[in-house]
This record gives sequence, structure tokens and C-alpha cells, in this order.
Amino acid sequence: MKHSRTNVQKFKPKPGQVDYRNIRWAPVINCAVRYKGKILLVRRNGDMHFYPGYYNGISGFLDDHKGLEEKVAEELQEELGITKKEIRKIKTGGVFDQDEPKYKKTWIVHPVLVDITTDKIRLDWEAEKYQWVKPAEARKLKLLPGFSRVLKATGVWKNRK
Repeated sequence: MKHSRTNVQKFKPKPGQVDYRNIRWAPVINCAVRYKGKILLVRRNGDMHFYPGYYNGISGFLDDHKGLEEKVAEELQEELGITKKEIRKIKTGGVFDQDEPKYKKTWIVHPVLVDITTDKIRLDWEAEKYQWVKPAEARKLKLLPGFSRVLKATGVWKNRK
């Protein structure tokens, strides 16, 4: 599924939300979404500020006072149209730092594995297309830096270096 780049929206912080776009250290979630043994990879919109055209899971800034599971559910609803009822299980992995000199940023990554009960999704403007792949097939794609660590930290990639 492909989305027009004219749908790209400008980010406007909500009350109580921190705008991390220009701050060196940024806490984020990065979710590996799994359905029946396959993981969802979305290709980021070409007009995105960070990593346009890279494949990734579902990610978002931890930019408010919501808990991790609540933030995961919110991101899946916004970016995929997945409801809380369609989330079967959420599992977290060990937090790690991902330095990115290109953006003068260090991501504080909270890896999350989310098992869902459907493969029916609706992309928002942040992604151009998606595909469900066997975990090993993800290696063939241009993955967002650090996403391979997310797959390892959540157990999707077992014993892979």
C-alpha cells in the first residue's frame, strides 16, 4: 500500500508533550509487530524528517507522561489502525542507546515486541508501504539503524550476531 507524499503532516506538540526533534537525547519506543510468526515492516515516508525510505517497526517518541504500554497502544492505533482489543501481548526488551551522528542525536531505544490478532492494517502518513515478512527476510531490506537490535532484544532474531 502506498501513500501520497502530499499527506505528510507537520508535527505540532500537544499540551504536556515534549518536542524531541531538536534535542540531543531522545527516548523512543520501537515496536516489532508480529502476527502468526511474521513481522510487519513499514517503509518510512520519503518526506519524514528522520530516516526517510528506511524500513522499520512502529516507533514513536516517549514524549509525554503516558506509560510504555499505553504509548505502544497509542502508536499502533495512530500508525496502523490497530485497536487495544487487537493487541494480544506486549513484551519489552533491554533499553539501549543508538547514536546517530547524521542527525546529531542519541536515541534511547525501548524495544517492544507486540503480538496482534489481525494482519489487517491501515497506514497513516508516516509510512509509504508495508509488508509482512518472516523474521529472517528482514535482513534483505534497508532497515532503520538500530532496528536489528530491536529484533534481537525482543527475541525475534534469536542467537544472531
